[in-house]
Amino acid sequence: MASRPRLPSTGDVRPAAFNDHAVLSPAEMAGADRLAISGGKSGIALMEAAGARVAAAIMRRWSARPVAVLCGPGNNGGDGFVVARLLQAQDWPVRLIRLDGRTGMRGDAAKAASAWQGPEAPADPASLDNAALVVDGLFGTGLDRPPEGAARALLEEVIARGLDCAAIDIPSGVSGSNGQVLGIAARCQLTVTFFRPKPGHFLDLGRSFCGRLEIADIGIPASVLTEIAPDTALNAPGLWLERFPFRGTADHKYTRGHAVLLGGAAMTGAARLAAHAARRVGAGLLTIASPPEAVPIYAADQPGAIVRAMRDDASFERLVGDPRVTAVLVGPGAGLDDAVRRRTLIARAAGKPCVFDADALTLFAEMPDTLFGRLDPSCLLTPHEGEFKRLFPDLNGDRLSRVRAAAARSNAVVLLKGADTVIAAPDGTAILSPLGPPTLATGGSGDVLAGLALGLMAQGLDALWAAAAACWFQAAAARGHGPGLIAEDLAGAVPESVRYLARLAGRPI
Repeated sequence: MASRPRLPSTGDVRPAAFNDHAVLSPAEMAGADRLAISGGKSGIALMEAAGARVAAAIMRRWSARPVAVLCGPGNNGGDGFVVARLLQAQDWPVRLIRLDGRTGMRGDAAKAASAWQGPEAPADPASLDNAALVVDGLFGTGLDRPPEGAARALLEEVIARGLDCAAIDIPSGVSGSNGQVLGIAARCQLTVTFFRPKPGHFLDLGRSFCGRLEIADIGIPASVLTEIAPDTALNAPGLWLERFPFRGTADHKYTRGHAVLLGGAAMTGAARLAAHAARRVGAGLLTIASPPEAVPIYAADQPGAIVRAMRDDASFERLVGDPRVTAVLVGPGAGLDDAVRRRTLIARAAGKPCVFDADALTLFAEMPDTLFGRLDPSCLLTPHEGEFKRLFPDLNGDRLSRVRAAAARSNAVVLLKGADTVIAAPDGTAILSPLGPPTLATGGSGDVLAGLALGLMAQGLDALWAAAAACWFQAAAARGHGPGLIAEDLAGAVPESVRYLARLAGRPI
């Protein structure tokens, strides 16, 4: 039987919805501002709109109370002046604390400052006396060095007093590029950013410092993204829904893909979790390639799967070489021996899309190029931080940059698991997937993720989009379950998520 036709390769064309979910670097956001202004929008109108969106979000979140608005010398401070004016107009007691004198402000920020008629207080910690809420307009996403002097002293005082805080664009001191805290930052309950989010809102500590993130429309037209051509997006069904392999009326088990999973003899639970996930997400057939002594375990647990005893490398080579096999997973509970290393390379030599996880990655820590030289963008690597460091020990810096560099070096899609999961393809396309709740920190959840990706790739979804969809499915299951989650709960929640996607796409079930 012929297998389902392959979809276009990962790096061909980003989906039309990519820009809808784009995440912009600080430099790209500055470019969006410039393009909007050159296209006829006035800078002061954008600033007024930004301040209005922040003020509205604050009034939705809090009732009127004494508020201190911290204003830096740049456009972030200009937004702060607008916020102060609008809150004061709604009878909020407002104290404006300016970091620098008005002579330090230029352009639109100076125009916004000139419209403020209320009192100003010096940039001194004592100016926070009696404040119940702080609006942080000191620095925006472009900050690339630690706050110093009066700015640092103000942030230290906000932290020491435990004041509620709302950030304009991003908490001052958090890097908009990567979410790292540059020396100091105050934890905010609310952050309002503009047009599109930035990597710092989701990566590293940035996510925990932002609190609730709101993305405000301030009048920048989406058309500017055509020129910017962003290469980073936030994971959401809209990214991959048009490619998702919904079942058709003419489908049967062979057109739904045949996945192969290499099982181990000792830690059989890992492969069993992955197998359940691959089947639940739609793979038509799944074969577990098992050591002979473990066949009864897999057969008893997986009555709907095929279990084949692998007595030697040749039997595995014949299995994965079958033209009906459409994807292979090696790693979960496979074992750390030479046979698994050989079979990892055999799987790749068969030319099928592959997912390599766990043991399959650790086995190549001392010889990564042996693996990398055989990979292409149809392959997916799914390391956690420890496995990543063993495979790429020289890649340092922020998470997004490291994963992009790893994908380019390995010539495969790389999914670095964690609270701020990052996925990248060799062409530089990256997807941020900070979707999973803390309940996913349980043994076996990574095996389920690998199995979800396997099942989707077996049905023809390319590695990048399969990785993103697998993360979404796993996170949706975890959020729906709540406390007490164990890995065994995850695959069973997949059908409800598929029903949700079908409704979203207007497809019958």
